[in-house]
Amino acid sequence: MILSNGTLSCVHCPGIAAVTVGAAEVAGSLPPATLSPTGHVVVAVCLGFIGTFGFLSNLLVLALFCRYRALRTPMNLLLVSISVSDLMVSVLGTPFSFAASTRGRWLIGRAGCVWYGFINACLGIVSLISLAVLSYERYCTMISPTLANSRNFRPALGGICFSWLYSIAWTVPPLLGWSKYGPEGPGTTCSVDWKTQTPNNVSYIVCLFTFCLVLPFSIILYSYSKLMLAIRQVSSVSSVVTRHREQRVLLMVVTMVICYLVCWLPYGVAALLSTFGPRDVLPPEASITPSLLAKFSTVVNPFIYIFMNKQFYRCFRAFFSCTTPERGSTFMTFSRVTKTLRTVRRDKDHPVSAPAPSTAAPSPNGLHESSQGTNHVSSTLPTIRDCSQTSAPISPRPKVVLVAHYSA
Repeated sequence: MILSNGTLSCVHCPGIAAVTVGAAEVAGSLPPATLSPTGHVVVAVCLGFIGTFGFLSNLLVLALFCRYRALRTPMNLLLVSISVSDLMVSVLGTPFSFAASTRGRWLIGRAGCVWYGFINACLGIVSLISLAVLSYERYCTMISPTLANSRNFRPALGGICFSWLYSIAWTVPPLLGWSKYGPEGPGTTCSVDWKTQTPNNVSYIVCLFTFCLVLPFSIILYSYSKLMLAIRQVSSVSSVVTRHREQRVLLMVVTMVICYLVCWLPYGVAALLSTFGPRDVLPPEASITPSLLAKFSTVVNPFIYIFMNKQFYRCFRAFFSCTTPERGSTFMTFSRVTKTLRTVRRDKDHPVSAPAPSTAAPSPNGLHESSQGTNHVSSTLPTIRDCSQTSAPISPRPKVVLVAHYSA
C-alpha cells in the first residue's frame, strides 16, 4: 500500500511523466482534447450532418449516373469521380471523427490516426485534381483541330486515373518518413503534422501546397478563363437559347470551384499559420472550424450537380417520380461552344461568298447532290441550319428551291 501511494505521488515527477507519455504512445492513445464538452457536442452534430447528407447526396449522384444512360458522358464521368471520393470520405473518414467528438477524445489509437489522416488527405486532393483535369479537358476540347467525340471516354478515364495516382503519390510520403500524420486541432481529427517546424516537415508542406493546391488552381483559372473568352466570341453568332446553355454550364463549373475553395481555403490558411506561425497560434475552436468546412465540401458538390445541371436535374425528378426523363438540350454543351468557335474562325480565315439563287428547276441528280450537301452542312454547322430554316426565300416550290439554293 505504501508502495502504491509512493508510485501515484511520483507520477507528476519529470522522469515518471516521460515514461507515462511514452507508454501512452505505445498503447496508441493521443493527446487529450482541449475543447469544452459543449464544443465537442457542437462538433459532433456538425459532423453527423455532414456525414449523413454527404453520404446520401453522393450516393444519389452515383445512382442517377448508373440508372440513366444519357448521363454517361465523359464530362459527367469526371464529376462522378469527385462524387466517389466524397462518398468515400463520408464512409471511411467522417464516422471516426464523429465518434471521437462524441467521446471527447480519439478512439482508434495512433495507427488509426495515421490511417484517417492519409485517407482524408488523399481523397481531398483527388477532388481538387479532378476539378483541374475537368477544366483542362474542356480547354483541350476547345482548341482541338477535330470535333470532340461525345462517346470517347479514353481521355476522361485517363484523367481520372491521373488524379488518383497523383494524389496517392503526394499522400504516401508521410507514411515513409517525409513528414508524418498526426492529431490536429482539439485531438478529435488527424491530418498532416502542421505544427512540427523541422526542415523535413516544412519542406513537405511547401511542396504539398505548391503542387496540390496552387498548381491545380492555376490550371483551373487559366482553362476556364479561356472558355469564358470563347463564349464571348460566339455570343454574337449563336442563338439566345444556346448562349443561355453555355452560360448555365459555365456558371455551374465556376460555382463548384468557388465553393470548393471556400471550403478548403480556410483549412489551408490555418495549416500555414500552424506551420510557419508561433506555436499554438490558433485556439482549438479556430483550428476545428476549417476542418469542418473542408469536410462540408462533400455535401456542397452533389447539390451543385443536381440543381445547377439540367442533365442531373431532369433525371433527378424522373428518378423520384418514376417517369422517363424529359428530352432536353444536348449534353455536350461545351462542345457546342467549340463547334461554333471553330466555325467563326474558319469563316474568318476562308470567307465564302454566297451564290446567287438559281431560278432554273433542278435536275434529279442535282437534287440528290443538293440533299447530300445540305446534310453535310447541317451536321457540321448546326447554328447556320437553324437560321436557314427561318430565312428561306419564298417561291412557288419552297422545298425544291430551298435545297437547290443551298447546294453549294
